[in-house]
Amino acid sequence: MRTHPTWPYDTLDTRAHEPVPFRQFVLKVHGRCNLDCTYCYLYQGPDHGWRDRPRSTGARTMRRTAQRIAEHVRTHRLDAIRIELHGGEPLLTGPDPVLAYTDAVREAVDGQVTATVQTNGTRLTRRTLDRLAGAGIRVGLSLDGGRPAHNARRVDHAGRPAWPAARAAALRLAERPESYAGILCTIDLTTDPLDVYRSLLSLRPPGVDFLLPHANWGTYGGPPGRHRPAPTPYGDWLTAVFDAWWDMRRPEDPVRIRLFQEIAALLLGAASRAEGVGLSPMAAVVVETDGAIEQVDALRSAYEGASETGLNVHRHSFDDALRHPGIAARQLGERALADECLSCPVGKVCGGGNYVHRYAPGTGFRHPSAYCADLERLIRHIAHRLTGTVLNSTPLKPI
Repeated sequence: MRTHPTWPYDTLDTRAHEPVPFRQFVLKVHGRCNLDCTYCYLYQGPDHGWRDRPRSTGARTMRRTAQRIAEHVRTHRLDAIRIELHGGEPLLTGPDPVLAYTDAVREAVDGQVTATVQTNGTRLTRRTLDRLAGAGIRVGLSLDGGRPAHNARRVDHAGRPAWPAARAAALRLAERPESYAGILCTIDLTTDPLDVYRSLLSLRPPGVDFLLPHANWGTYGGPPGRHRPAPTPYGDWLTAVFDAWWDMRRPEDPVRIRLFQEIAALLLGAASRAEGVGLSPMAAVVVETDGAIEQVDALRSAYEGASETGLNVHRHSFDDALRHPGIAARQLGERALADECLSCPVGKVCGGGNYVHRYAPGTGFRHPSAYCADLERLIRHIAHRLTGTVLNSTPLKPI
């Protein structure tokens, strides 16, 4: 395990923490990608540890991972878990490894196993989709919009656009709604938000998850702080999409947008279920192609080795991972927040934002999000829309 002068949990007391069991297991099927997206935090970021790992997950590691998951399920008496098959590009060598990994887990686990594969779509042929659907594996698609221009940053290693193949995949998935998990879309400020949103709707996804690009205080080159008043380009982009979504939503066309639904639920007093907002404990863990047990990949955007735990399924259990201080720090809720967040009127809704976006070189993760002002802009806007429409009879927490 590589070291860093400031670990995520340096200033946090995790000794009295009661661990929350993992319910989401991100299983790396392939450690390489056929695309070379210009903004990829994994392959274009500061952590190059992927180069030292096997290209794909072997059968022995799949079996051992499945045994460890089953052990965790039994220990904590879980009735349902989720596995997410990831890469790189998990379909790089076809559907067989994805199917084999899923089968291994389902055979080992006594309980419900929901399986999803997250793909760039370029290898999602009709035959591959048929096989995944036959195995009850849903498919999530990574796209940055529904037009070629929106996906200009998504190219292969020869610079050729991924869009034609990805669009074909989206059209195939639209024909198989039972297998369509939705679209992950990373926000690009050079695009028109309404054009992106409407073009994505034309691909008929059941849901869209808009993602802030992984950035931190080092990326922005300034000291951590809330910086109010401040420009809110991402907040403005998202509020434009929210208004379009809120104003056109219909019972017969229920396109889910997770970020908006999570914020609305939090404003009404519900618990969060997403990593980017709220204070619910992180219950996800990653298994790499060599069996290494890691924290979420996004941490790699901070510095090299940020996601590592030094644990491996061949030698350690997932309960060992729960006791790792870095993972415990992700389950502390308000105790992990910066003082500025604790005193912020929208702090319990924002939850400090995505943990990864709080990082500042030299001082770690106990800071507000680098997107602090953007998140506040969006949260306040959603609160005002909720107050003025069908939910105006339900009291909102003051912000």
